[in-house]
Amino acid sequence: MTNNVNAACPSSLDFDIKLLGEDKTVNLCNEYLGKVILVVNTASKCGFTPQYEGLEKLYKEKKDDGFVVLGFPSHDFYQEPSTEKEIKDFCNLTYDVQFPMFTKTTVRGKNAHPFFKLLTKETNSSPKWNFHKYLIGKDGTIVDSFSTVTGPGSNKIIKKIDELLGSS
Repeated sequence: MTNNVNAACPSSLDFDIKLLGEDKTVNLCNEYLGKVILVVNTASKCGFTPQYEGLEKLYKEKKDDGFVVLGFPSHDFYQEPSTEKEIKDFCNLTYDVQFPMFTKTTVRGKNAHPFFKLLTKETNSSPKWNFHKYLIGKDGTIVDSFSTVTGPGSNKIIKKIDELLGSS
């Protein structure tokens, strides 16, 4: 069914991943190729959890320009013990998160999801904590990574996103 699309799909986006708290699976290539993507591993019980607010703000400001944030809750750092429904409710009720959120995911180590293994390999940067960020260009090129302490509103991230949005 998606063979034609996937033949031209860069390996960085050739993944089917379940949406948070839903039965629906999304093919990252079909949904997001052609957009600038910020991938973030998230957690609800972390000192950096308020970054959800900045991520949502960035998403709302730039989504019409071809930008998307993809959130991946992870319990790798023992700060996301909640069920998927609880995570989804928390994100919606506390931060009004509208950007796509995906199933609870292992983001580092030998059991990491293949998507995060690839992000780590391409940037030589594994998540050291929650809210580690990866930036992917419109063509699926994995461009950069940003540590937890580089917030979504930082000039470093915004400048890079704007550069990628301006290029074809």
